[in-house]
Amino acid sequence: MQASVFIAASLDGYIARANGDLDWLEPPEGGEHGEHGYEEFIATVDALVVGRNTYDKVLTFDAWPYGERPVFVLSTRELAPPPGGAVVERMAGEPAEIVARLAARGLRHLYVDGGITIQRFLRAGLIQRLVINHIPVLLGAGIPLFGALERDVVLRHVATRQYSGGLVQSEYVVVA
Repeated sequence: MQASVFIAASLDGYIARANGDLDWLEPPEGGEHGEHGYEEFIATVDALVVGRNTYDKVLTFDAWPYGERPVFVLSTRELAPPPGGAVVERMAGEPAEIVARLAARGLRHLYVDGGITIQRFLRAGLIQRLVINHIPVLLGAGIPLFGALERDVVLRHVATRQYSGGLVQSEYVVVA
């Protein structure tokens, strides 16, 4: 099974403010980040695996961004109800167990999202591809994209693309 990350991060490596706020993702007045490959990426994904905090944050968005694609929320607690049409299931366990359960259901490509979830899957060696959209802002503090690792994670650079508004997208595959 393939597991990929597609995420925005500040230039100093944060994916959200310490309180979870994403206000810094809004383009500056008169600016835009534009389409940067998300639609093409999400079209290749069978399902999402997200952390509880990410799920709760996405519920505050104006629209559910995943359509009818299944979303597996990692949590041991009950979830807030999903919006109409959303396919959401709570799941708990170690990343390898989760991947095995989802592979047994016939899923082939997972989109892994949420800081702690990405870190856990990366530490378990289960992420194959990373697409990081660097937003031209320094937050100084917040929720980091990457955390402590027991070993180096070697990446091979695939591509870097620059978009209007200063967004720079870097794509990597995990080598080891």
